[in-house]
Amino acid sequence: MEFDASRQHLPRFRQSTAGDLCRETAAVAADACNAEVQQLFTDRRDLMSLPVLDGARPIGLISRNIFMSQMSKPFYQELYGKKSCIAFMDKEPLIVEASLSIEELTFRAVASGEKALADGFIITREGELAGVGFGLQLMNVVATMQAERNRQIMHSIEYASVIQRAVLRPSRDALAGMADAHLEWQPRDIVGGDFYLVERHADGWFAGIGDCTGHGVPGAFMTLIASQVLNQALPRVGARDPGRLLREVSVGVKALLGQTHTGQRRAVAESDDGLDAAFLWFEPDSRRLHFAGARIALHVLAPGEPLRVVEGERAGLGYVDTDPCQQWPTHVLTLAPDSLLFVASDGLTDQIGGAKAIAFGKRRVRDLLAEHAGEPAPRLAALLLEAFVAWQGGQPRRDDLTFFCCRP
Repeated sequence: MEFDASRQHLPRFRQSTAGDLCRETAAVAADACNAEVQQLFTDRRDLMSLPVLDGARPIGLISRNIFMSQMSKPFYQELYGKKSCIAFMDKEPLIVEASLSIEELTFRAVASGEKALADGFIITREGELAGVGFGLQLMNVVATMQAERNRQIMHSIEYASVIQRAVLRPSRDALAGMADAHLEWQPRDIVGGDFYLVERHADGWFAGIGDCTGHGVPGAFMTLIASQVLNQALPRVGARDPGRLLREVSVGVKALLGQTHTGQRRAVAESDDGLDAAFLWFEPDSRRLHFAGARIALHVLAPGEPLRVVEGERAGLGYVDTDPCQQWPTHVLTLAPDSLLFVASDGLTDQIGGAKAIAFGKRRVRDLLAEHAGEPAPRLAALLLEAFVAWQGGQPRRDDLTFFCCRP
């Protein structure tokens, strides 16, 4: 008897079910003999598997390859030809309802072992035979679904990148008004976990970079949280005390992520996320620079003087282990004319590369800064990037990359 369950069109991927894989098939009753099965397989080259029925209910599945291999052995036709076909059937085939989702069918097929993918599976409607499906069909549909989902995810991430760049645009505009400055921002992925903020005021300018936990989508979420906290803290605290501003950001991130309990350990916290950051406030009239860093250092190169490094505090912002009362001191420096300032996230120093596959390193960065200290900030940034890319070579990018250099 014949069962035609073919469909002309698959529904949209997220609605696909086992019924979409259903193909017409011949079937045999449980009391059919092996000679009848052999004749069916001989006449129907397209039959890869043959359901066995008790009435209209499937009870087993005969694999063409296994059956024909057995019946080709000497004397098997004489011995088994007139016996019931249940002798060669799989008594525990994968049987699924047509309404079963493709996702659940995939889990069931994998759990049932290789036979479901090699020999196929039986599809029923209300317990009665509807047709059969095959592993190759299932793999094709799953691959197509996954490709579509990946396309949708990538589209979402690409649009998230548009949003992230739009958030950073006011800072880019402010940076454009600075005579000799450059800010490099390169997410490792389409979106990233680094961010920056630049503001110009009547009596000076503020610049900050942040390196949040993670990269990609999780990192981008953290940049939105950290940026929001920073933008709320600036009107309240002001830009002239970077150390206090770091503390406000740390407390704000802790509060938003619920990481506020004193002594709470990483193992029991729902999250343990935060950021490294460097904030700078510069007053052109007095040439005083106010700097505070959380695990990010400031590099200062004054004409005719050796490179000076002002290390940031070793405590990051917002993490579970960061004390709510943690203080980040503000360092005040008076800059000589034509001094160069440089701050960077660890995506620069931690990149693996070179002949020995080791980190780019702080020393290499400092040597490059000293070597090219007289160059304008954009040119120095280009030279630094050139050396960085050459060092990286064929190694994958390790992290987001952000650095800020200027000659105020």
